[in-house]
Amino acid sequence: MAIDAWMQHPTLRFLGHEMFESLRRWAGQELPGEELPIELTLAAMDEAGVDFGLLSAWHAPGEGTLISNREVASWVEAHPDRFAGLAAVDLAKPMEAVRELRRCVDELSFKGLRIVPWLWEAAPTDRRYYPLYAACVELGVPFCTQVGHTGPLRPSETGRPIPYIDQVAIDFPELTIVGGHIGYPWTEEMIAVCRKHENVYIDTSAYTSKRLPPELVAYMKTRSGRRKVLFGTNYPMIAPAKALEDLAALELDEESEQLYLAGNAQRVFGIG
Repeated sequence: MAIDAWMQHPTLRFLGHEMFESLRRWAGQELPGEELPIELTLAAMDEAGVDFGLLSAWHAPGEGTLISNREVASWVEAHPDRFAGLAAVDLAKPMEAVRELRRCVDELSFKGLRIVPWLWEAAPTDRRYYPLYAACVELGVPFCTQVGHTGPLRPSETGRPIPYIDQVAIDFPELTIVGGHIGYPWTEEMIAVCRKHENVYIDTSAYTSKRLPPELVAYMKTRSGRRKVLFGTNYPMIAPAKALEDLAALELDEESEQLYLAGNAQRVFGIG
């Protein structure tokens, strides 16, 4: 079984945003002429044997929804055995954001909240996040974010695991935090934060198996580290089949591989 901890079914609003110009250039992707059906995402998952995916909504400052919670909910409703949702909120309006998060979890059964700090140019220690952290703890859902440098054309400072993720985990020890994109070039820092804090995790989205840093692979083979790393793709930027190429070369034992591909995500997100 495999669960993708970070993926998007892209809308044209999302794909065409100027901040992704660098990613389109790297990937050699062109903008489609019309909205893409959810069946294309399902087909990409099926090709790679990915059973389930956590679909992210996206809300951008000043521009609103690039992928709305409503759209994510409609895809989840159509394919509840394949998808669950991660909410996006307007960080600039903290009380409205808390209410929207509660609605998504209580009414739509979303599994968590994702905010990408570089999108808002606001590190995770910014005061506007803190009501949302408290709400995540009360709702029993993870806070998912991005760590490491920024591929899109935005500053990378907000992706530093130390001091930002470290400080949030100190302030909210009950909060489950999933740092996507492994934290490169501060991967060692991200691993250190995971070792230090019981409820901090890493997902490997935006990286293929071949590109995972040796220090992360070594951590995945330790007694504690095998329970701390989740598989992710960042689809459509990386297709699931591409992300899973060369998985065997990591030389994970059977238990570690299954925890990485699915078991850790099942536990962290409460996926049955």
